[in-house]
Amino acid sequence: MSAAEPVVTEVSERARVAGAAPLSRRLSTRLLRSELRLIAGRRRNQMGLLVLAAVPVLIAVAVRISSPREGRGPDFLSSITSNGLFVPLAALSVELGLFLPLAIAMLAGDSVAGEANLGTLRYLLTVPVGRTRLLVTKYASLVIGAVWGVAVVVVAGAVAGIALFGTGPMLTLSGSEISFGAAVWRVVLVSLYIAAGLAALGAVGLFISTLTEQPLAATVALMIFTILSWIADSVPQISWLHPWLLVDQWMAFGDLLRDPPFWDNIAQGLRVDLGYAVVFGLLAWARFAGKDITS
Repeated sequence: MSAAEPVVTEVSERARVAGAAPLSRRLSTRLLRSELRLIAGRRRNQMGLLVLAAVPVLIAVAVRISSPREGRGPDFLSSITSNGLFVPLAALSVELGLFLPLAIAMLAGDSVAGEANLGTLRYLLTVPVGRTRLLVTKYASLVIGAVWGVAVVVVAGAVAGIALFGTGPMLTLSGSEISFGAAVWRVVLVSLYIAAGLAALGAVGLFISTLTEQPLAATVALMIFTILSWIADSVPQISWLHPWLLVDQWMAFGDLLRDPPFWDNIAQGLRVDLGYAVVFGLLAWARFAGKDITS
C-alpha cells in the first residue's frame, strides 16, 4: 500500500458520508465526525497533544523538587504548593504564549491548504458538499480542537498537581478562600475562556488557509500574526490599538480567580473574540466560495 492510499481512502469515506445524507439531513454531524477522526489520526497532532500535556507535568515536577524564586515565572507558580489546581493554571499561562497558538496554527494550516496540497480538496467538492457546509465543518473542527487542546493541558496539569500537592480550599487572587468544588468550577471557566480566544485565532487561521495551498505557509503566517499581536500589545506607544488586538485580554483569565470574579475584562475579551471570529469567518467564506479549486 502506498503512502497516499490511506489519505485517498479517508477522503473517499468523508466524501461518501457527506454525499450520502439526504437533503432533509443536512445538519448531520457525520462529516464533522469524519473530520475529527482525520485530525485525531494524524501523528503530528498526537505528538502535539503530548507536548501540551508534558508542560504542566514538567512544571509540577520542577516545583516539587525545588522552590520557585521570587519574581520568576507566572504569578500562579508560587501558589502551586498550596493547591494542585494551580498547576494547570500556571501551565496555561506558559503555553498561551506559544504552544497553544502553535497547535491551532497547525490545525488551521491543514484545514483548507492541507487538503489542497494533498489534492483532496477538489475531490471532496465533487460530491454534493456545499462549500459553505465544508467550511463550517472545518471551523467547527478548529473550535473543538481548541477546546481539546486546552482540556489536555488542564487535565494533565490537574492530575499531576493533585498527585504531587494535594487539594483543599483555593486561595483566590482577592485573598479569600473558596472550596475545592468552587475552585474546579473556576478552572473550567478559565479553560472555556482561553478556548474561546483560541477559537477566534482559528478563524484567522482558516482565512489564511484559504489563501494558499501550502499548509506550512499558513501555519507560519498565523504564528507571525500571533507573535506580532503580542509584540504590539506590549508597546505602550500604541495603547490605542491594544483593545482591538486579539491577544490583549487573553491573560485576563486571572480575573476569574478573584472573589467575586471581575467580569469587565472577561467580557471585553469575549467581545473581541466574537468580532474576530465573525469578521475572519466571513472573509474565509467570501474567499473560499469564489476560490478556483485547481488541486
